[in-house]
Amino acid sequence: MKKIGLVGGISWTSTIDYYRLINEGVNNQFGGINFAECIIYSVNFNDFVTNNTSGNWDATYQLLYQACISLEKSGAEGILLCANTAHAVADQLQQNIGLPIIHIVDALAAEISRSGLNQIGLLGTKFTMEMDFYKDRLAQSGIKTLVPARSETRDYIQQTLKEELGKGIINPETKQSYLSIITQLVEDGAQGIVLGCTEIPMLISSNDVAGPVFDTTAIHAASAVDFMLANY
Repeated sequence: MKKIGLVGGISWTSTIDYYRLINEGVNNQFGGINFAECIIYSVNFNDFVTNNTSGNWDATYQLLYQACISLEKSGAEGILLCANTAHAVADQLQQNIGLPIIHIVDALAAEISRSGLNQIGLLGTKFTMEMDFYKDRLAQSGIKTLVPARSETRDYIQQTLKEELGKGIINPETKQSYLSIITQLVEDGAQGIVLGCTEIPMLISSNDVAGPVFDTTAIHAASAVDFMLANY
């Protein structure tokens, strides 16, 4: 199988889920004690968040570029950026590294299209919800994106992602708040909900929501397994 390089630590809590899901995916194909050949480069989450919050995307790019180069030198044959927000610089990275980047939005768009939906509600970091890189890439597949209308709501999601889920803290009150936000998105016309931050599936699952839910961590990990096992 191909060796996959994971750029993790953004945050460590969701990197654990990536590692588990990829290994489970390989094992589901081959059984026994077969598991993934993978390499993890875990960056400092504080550096990532600080750069993004200050609008210093060049520094974010450099942080992730160095991680990708390290993985390439270590023998990785493909790259997985283990965070939705990291894909704000994915196209730039792809232009400057010699390995394919398995893009989280492409994997998500394919899954949404298979479901026959064309309008989704997106929960994620402020950057994922407010910047164009995510919505525009979904639009290329004919998918319209709705985000929480109030900036205070988007700020709340950002704060809880950084201070709670990014540290592995699960707060029942936060879960109820997220479910209320999801209800409003559905009322606004969302046909399904994208858990567009890789920490959100720690808090919300398809069992909590009546309609379709798209877990980007699971979808991205499955796409990585497909890449690893192609022609194997």
